Amino acid sequence: MVLENILSPEKAEQKPLLMIFLGFLYTSLAMFLSYFIFETYSSVFMIFLATLAATPTIYRIMKMEEQKDLTDMEERILLKEHSKALKSFMYLFIGATLCFTFWYSVLSATTTGILFQSQISTINSINTGTTLSTGNLMDPGQAFTKIFFNNLKVLLFCILFSFLYGAGAIFILIWNASIVGAAIGSFIKTSVQNLILNSCGANAGGTFCAVSVGLLRYAVHGIPEILAYFVAALAGGIISIAVINHDFASRKFEHILLDSADLLMLSIAILFIAALVEVFITPSLGIDTSVYGSCIRAFSCGLA
Repeated sequence: MVLENILSPEKAEQKPLLMIFLGFLYTSLAMFLSYFIFETYSSVFMIFLATLAATPTIYRIMKMEEQKDLTDMEERILLKEHSKALKSFMYLFIGATLCFTFWYSVLSATTTGILFQSQISTINSINTGTTLSTGNLMDPGQAFTKIFFNNLKVLLFCILFSFLYGAGAIFILIWNASIVGAAIGSFIKTSVQNLILNSCGANAGGTFCAVSVGLLRYAVHGIPEILAYFVAALAGGIISIAVINHDFASRKFEHILLDSADLLMLSIAILFIAALVEVFITPSLGIDTSVYGSCIRAFSCGLA
């Protein structure tokens, strides 16, 4: 295929920033192809097409990481080597998220309503469920427990998908990228519209503030969360490739299991920290819609 040969796994690890471009490209193509071919079901098909485009590259990187496990590297050095792959995965996710955010922000409401139908429905159900079940009365301990175990469930699915389908976890992660992108894009679009309604116009300062706050709302705890999912996916993928290659019959398989176990423990630790950040740090930063109110006051009516 053409798309899978744009970037080799070696180059992806050497120049991981290129993965942002790749994530943006794969996702943009998936969005427009799904919209013009499968319009009614485009919100799901674009995830499938983006996953289809990204899977060969992700799989080849995982395969390369599994080959490293067959060497006699020390575990500390091996984890450092894996960090190159994880950086590539994270940049791919960031590229996909930025793509979803950009197109949600610039396309018409009618188009985004079709392209992001499933994502919007999911966001609404999450918000409604949170309001009905917790309101603002849930104490931090309960919130932490709920968030951590919900995220742990996603992590387990990443391991399972990665083990069964090799790079299958990328489907879950691109789906999450589409939801986060839709949420950020919706916030940005609404914020810019508020500027216009306040007769201030969509000036550069206000627009920049809206974009910055929209990204910050999810990046503070979202980046470590996604990193944890990728670490778990890499662990599942390494074991999956080892089984496919029949490496389990060799003495090296013990080293592979040890490395995968270390990756799993690392992913759970990162997820734990991400939950702490989401519950105790993100709210203290005041990262909510009220922040945008200060942005309007600072940048409104030609002051920017």
